[in-house]
Amino acid sequence: MSIGRRDFIKGGVAGWVLTQAPMANAWAKASSVKSKKIVWVMLRGAMDSLHSVLPLADPNYMAIRKDFVEPIQNKLLPLQQGYALHPSFKNCHQWYQSGQFLPVVAVASGYRERSHFDAQDQMESGLNATDYENGWLARAVNELGGHGLAISQTVPIALRGKMDSQTWFPSHFTASEDDLLGRLRKLYANNQEFSELLESAITSRDMLEMNEQKRKRPDFSYLAAQCGELLNLDDSASCAMLELGGWDTHNNQVGRLNRQFKILDEGLAQLKESLGEAWKDTVVLVTTEFGRTVKINGTKGTDHGTGSAMFILGGAVKGKQVLGEWPGLSDSQLFENRDLMPTTDVRSWKASVLHQHWGLSAEQLLRVFPDVKPMLKTVVA
Repeated sequence: MSIGRRDFIKGGVAGWVLTQAPMANAWAKASSVKSKKIVWVMLRGAMDSLHSVLPLADPNYMAIRKDFVEPIQNKLLPLQQGYALHPSFKNCHQWYQSGQFLPVVAVASGYRERSHFDAQDQMESGLNATDYENGWLARAVNELGGHGLAISQTVPIALRGKMDSQTWFPSHFTASEDDLLGRLRKLYANNQEFSELLESAITSRDMLEMNEQKRKRPDFSYLAAQCGELLNLDDSASCAMLELGGWDTHNNQVGRLNRQFKILDEGLAQLKESLGEAWKDTVVLVTTEFGRTVKINGTKGTDHGTGSAMFILGGAVKGKQVLGEWPGLSDSQLFENRDLMPTTDVRSWKASVLHQHWGLSAEQLLRVFPDVKPMLKTVVA
């Protein structure tokens, strides 16, 4: 169900929930944890974790990624254990220093192929065998007894389930062109040459539109700010999903990721600002469908990979730590001799957040993620 922002803020969602007889008990249960929010940010296109959380202590890293690292080497933001954040993550690094941000390295879902769309669908479903009408976030919020919100024109797989989730998207932005591009991306998914040409054309178009400012676009900062405001003003919404595309960096990766990381970092800052006091009770999960190849390709980019990184942040997070087991970057340590080897399942970390932040029991977690066990690490303060 898609609703207007004004109606949402005025309390229409809460009224809608309360009028549904089957949800009366769920509402009563949710009221006890109504202040605890989870926001999931899905990065579509496969973010290169080796350029976001740089493993400087790995003896092979600089030899492999020297051309990518040298332009930013003197600006890197230090983390513990020999890691560093890309310099575009200025807000994230401030939150790290204040104990509200932590990255998890070498993570992946249960998917081991290289199709963006199949990987994204499986990550949204959260099951080894994708169920397109059964999303992980919908299952989780159902166990809590609340409801979810998608900043989207349609309900994404992650929020499809037994109970309806709400969607909100600014009505004055047209979706027809983006829908066409989405269809073309699917059509060219298995043709790297066409896919790269399409992404290059999209990048050129976006740059022209930014320069000419001929039309407004719902940029990530705007959508993140609206998401925070809606969550802050409606206690019955326990979780929300945002998404950000543009991570398929087959070419010219250094410059493209400089911009992408800044867009993500500034959007997360807008989310924090709009949440206000609710930030202290919020956990934000940032994940991507898979990582990218360790070695640089011939067009100064990287190709579809496996292991990546995720971010866990928010006022409720026990940050200032780097989690995950580093597998190494020698040839013998790579997945299929080309990718970062995943050492933990991204769903295990999500399950830990659901347990520690929302108090879901072991039995409830099995209904959300039947194929994994939660990580025994403290991620929520």
